[in-house]
Amino acid sequence: MLSAAGGRPETRLSRRRLAVLAVFSCYSLVNAFQWIQYSILSNVFAGFYGVSFTQIDWLSMVYMVAYVPLILPATWLLDACGLRLTALLGAGLNGLGAWLKCASLAPGRYPLTLAAQAVCAVAQVFILGLPSRIASVWFGPTEVSTACAVAVLGNQLGTAIGFLLPPVLVPNTPDDINLMAHNISIMFYGTAIVSTLLFFLTGVVFEEKPKYPPSHSQAVLQTMPPEDYSYKQSIINLFKNIPFVLLLISYGIMTGAFYSVSTLLNQMVVTHYEGEEVNAGRIGLTLVVAGMVGSIICGLWLDYTKTYKQTTLIVYVLSFIGLLVFTFTLDLGYLIVVFVTGGVLGFFMTGYLPLGFEFAVEITYPESEGTSSGLLNASAQIFGIVFTLVQGKLTTDYSPRAGNLFLCAWIFVGIILTALIKSDLRRHNVNSGIMNLDVKAVPVDSPVEPESTTLKIQSAL
Repeated sequence: MLSAAGGRPETRLSRRRLAVLAVFSCYSLVNAFQWIQYSILSNVFAGFYGVSFTQIDWLSMVYMVAYVPLILPATWLLDACGLRLTALLGAGLNGLGAWLKCASLAPGRYPLTLAAQAVCAVAQVFILGLPSRIASVWFGPTEVSTACAVAVLGNQLGTAIGFLLPPVLVPNTPDDINLMAHNISIMFYGTAIVSTLLFFLTGVVFEEKPKYPPSHSQAVLQTMPPEDYSYKQSIINLFKNIPFVLLLISYGIMTGAFYSVSTLLNQMVVTHYEGEEVNAGRIGLTLVVAGMVGSIICGLWLDYTKTYKQTTLIVYVLSFIGLLVFTFTLDLGYLIVVFVTGGVLGFFMTGYLPLGFEFAVEITYPESEGTSSGLLNASAQIFGIVFTLVQGKLTTDYSPRAGNLFLCAWIFVGIILTALIKSDLRRHNVNSGIMNLDVKAVPVDSPVEPESTTLKIQSAL
């Protein structure tokens, strides 16, 4: 519908948007909880299943391994079949994996619990790329970055609970395997029940899009004929967009480093503080909760200032400093210091996640948010696998300091790449009326009409 003034499409905010955001955040939370629940109890599960620490690490890394080959089919499905079906797949597979874990409650069933975790890993493919899509489709221009931060926050909160709850529910009882199995069953069955409930809520709450677009940039995209869109061309455009490629690598480095630190946190802490599994979980909780605060603050700041590149670069530099401080204070013998440095590290490293999503949407508009976010996450998984394997090897063979210094070197590279990104805020310009004509995603090599008649924003300049 067109408004009376200027022929601009009518935009409204739907009340359902808050319910969509809440349900998504909750099932994303459960998926993240299932990712970290093994790693934070690596010594417990290694003893229970009779396997090595490396095999337990693979229960986390399977999330990263599954993501890489499946992200392109998943983003294609999001574009072809829509938000609702993708959300249902994510929630449904999350519940299925949780129930399969309940069947693995016996020593010797490591292959079954690995298979169950692989199902949860596939669910993650349909979850991680949705925050920026949900924010763009359902939320207005003055709240879109905050909404994306809240959607990412759900995943972070799941990681936080995954650090805190498992060590409390499953204390290390190596002399009583039956008691250990009972305690693990409480965690597994509880997760399965909550996952099933959230699957049904997703079916009730999720719709493809609101009746009215929430922003002018969304209204413009919704007027584009479907035949004008090509998923293959969209991928090509993104990889020809140099600022996006730089962001793709730098985002992968930062987020991969966070995945590695989260996966190996138990081993790092227990190396210097023997028998402190519960406190290792609490340190992980501190790291992620501080990151949740950082995410919300960064989201609010972006909505207020639109300083995407500057904020991203500053947070990147502070993450580098935070990891250096964490590295050189880990072995001082004072757990309170580890809590403080872990919190500072988490505030910046985890707070960076929604920044990357939103910055990517801005510099790649009008390409699909799900595609750009999916590629960012694929980069993060690849770097996460490599970083976890290398840091784990360095931690085992040398010390946690050696593994952390390896990550510091890579984050420094990420700072340089971030500084080279050209900030071209295309979505913001459309919403502000700076670019308010016919906006189309066109191939880089296609001719464009003069700006006086038609404005076509190329996705790679």
